[in-house]
Amino acid sequence: MRIALLTYSTKPRGGVVHTLNLAEALADTGAAVTVWTLGRGGDQAFFRPVRPEVRVEVVPFAARDGEGVGPRILRSIEVLRAAFDPAGYDVVHAQDCITANAVGRCVRTIHHLDTFSTPELVRCHERAVVEPYARICVSRAVADEVRAGWGFEPTVIPNGVEFERFAAAEPDRRLGRYVLAVGGIEPRKGSIDLLEAFARMPAGPRLVFAGGETLFDYRAYRAEFDRRAAELGVEPLILGPVPHDELPGLLAGAEVLGFLSSREGFGLAAMEALAAGVPVVARELPVLREVFGAAVTYARDPVEAALLLEQAREPSPERRETGRALARRYDWVAAAAAHLAFYRELAPAGTGR
Repeated sequence: MRIALLTYSTKPRGGVVHTLNLAEALADTGAAVTVWTLGRGGDQAFFRPVRPEVRVEVVPFAARDGEGVGPRILRSIEVLRAAFDPAGYDVVHAQDCITANAVGRCVRTIHHLDTFSTPELVRCHERAVVEPYARICVSRAVADEVRAGWGFEPTVIPNGVEFERFAAAEPDRRLGRYVLAVGGIEPRKGSIDLLEAFARMPAGPRLVFAGGETLFDYRAYRAEFDRRAAELGVEPLILGPVPHDELPGLLAGAEVLGFLSSREGFGLAAMEALAAGVPVVARELPVLREVFGAAVTYARDPVEAALLLEQAREPSPERRETGRALARRYDWVAAAAAHLAFYRELAPAGTGR
């Protein structure tokens, strides 16, 4: 089977991580897999090496000074559409709204739903839900949102996690004791809520933020984050994107992961933390309850999060093993097998590309 997987960026965002791991697992089954992406900012490769069994096509996408989010989204779609030829693929599978708009008829994984105010993004988001001929979600909660909003019934295929990579990681002790957040400083990640929670904790650890590559303009949110941090007297360490080889050690070295996202499709960073043996305090969301069950603790607001973060800092071998047992269940081999079965069932609908 010849499969094209498409993602909007080479940077280490959750959907991109998903795409690369799925591509390699599909290639292990004998499928011929090509990953297409846009090379933003001069990128000529992904943030990590991709195994040679997977073909990679990086379409150049030069930065333009002063370009707004809306025009950048439209240009992303146009550039990828001009470069991509669906001929020769049995399955074209888009992993986000930009690539779904660029390639037309496709399978789409809807990782999570969001609310946008930029008109171009609103239209991109809507078309990428409505126009694909088949849909996958990585959790039942997101599939239920799609059904409630549009009447479609997506197939649920959960993420995998690189369990051994994180379970075997040696903790990075260079930062001392710290509470970690992964995903950058942005509204969907609940960064200010985590800041508020951390300020209520007893002195001792530091607050560290890792990651943060995004297409969107969050400068106003970052300014509010910085203003609030100054008011609270908190000086977080902002690492930005972390090299691929350093992420497992950074996670393993944390006392606790704060995961206060307001929207998620699965929660891959939290699952990686559990694989590394690190406790997680998550926001009270249906999707996170579905995926993590009793393996993490849940906070409804920053006050509750502060208490739970402090409690989670106390080592608990039982909690550690519960988390690792859950993470071990999410396997990319199983995810690839489920995708192949899904593709085969849809073969008649996907013909005539």
